[in-house]
Amino acid sequence: MAKSTTKVQQIRGKMKETLGKALGDKSMQRSGRGEQVRAKAHEVTEKMSQQLHKRTGH
Repeated sequence: MAKSTTKVQQIRGKMKETLGKALGDKSMQRSGRGEQVRAKAHEVTEKMSQQLHKRTGH
């Protein structure tokens, strides 16, 4: 996943969470928060992978 894709997923998750709050839909809130967390985790994993490749040369 490209960096911009993870940012889009984070934004979409935040929008879903906010909409869930506005509608009083706890399930939608949790789903949106989950999207944000998954996207952030993927972003961090990609950064770590890039650093590892820089350091090892592979």
